[in-house]
Amino acid sequence: MSKTDIIYGLHATEALISKAPERFIEIFALKGREDERINQIINIARQQGITVQFANRKALDDKSKGEQHQGVVARVTAAPQLNEKDLDAILERTDKAPFLLVLDGVTDPHNIGACLRTADAAGVDALIVPKDKSGSLTGTAKKVACGAAETVPFIQVTNLARTLREIQEKGVWLIGTAGEATQTLHQAKLTGPIALVMGAEGKGMRRLTRETCDELISIPMAGSVSSLNVSVATGVCLFEIVRQRG
Repeated sequence: MSKTDIIYGLHATEALISKAPERFIEIFALKGREDERINQIINIARQQGITVQFANRKALDDKSKGEQHQGVVARVTAAPQLNEKDLDAILERTDKAPFLLVLDGVTDPHNIGACLRTADAAGVDALIVPKDKSGSLTGTAKKVACGAAETVPFIQVTNLARTLREIQEKGVWLIGTAGEATQTLHQAKLTGPIALVMGAEGKGMRRLTRETCDELISIPMAGSVSSLNVSVATGVCLFEIVRQRG
């Protein structure tokens, strides 16, 4: 039997139903809510022969495990998990300098989703995470991603250090972020094939990940706080790379 996922939120549902309506098994919409976007989702679902059921708020809260669902929850077939082979295929078929984002030990699904959303906006080719000690593509992450979970490949790899070395062998420059790095984001040359590596909040990158990086950079901080939320820091770094790459 195929595995199923629960997705929720307007952006996540709209993005998936427009891209892969065949994955939908059933949709649950909030009873009595008159909302143009929900009605649009319902209309597309009915055109595609997808079952639509109306439920009260408690039922939707239960299905989304208390997360903000915005009046729509769907049961869908699970997307295939992407791995190292899929990353190889992405790198082989890209017709521009590869642009990758690596999250080492980031576990909060809200941060995963926010990083996916920013990665989509910056034109990142894939987001790479280790299978262990990392967040996954949960319903919360997909909702926060606002549709980006359907556009940015989410690659889970067994051995992150080994994958990073393989990326290096393909000519991709590994830029790691560390608060103690002496070179700042704005001093570094961030052009050509690049993989930006972000560590977990507080702990930063793991030792092997750090040692594998070609270069370490920091974000200059002028205020009293010592660090930024990882998704905010990711956005700052990604768009400096975008600016330099022109």
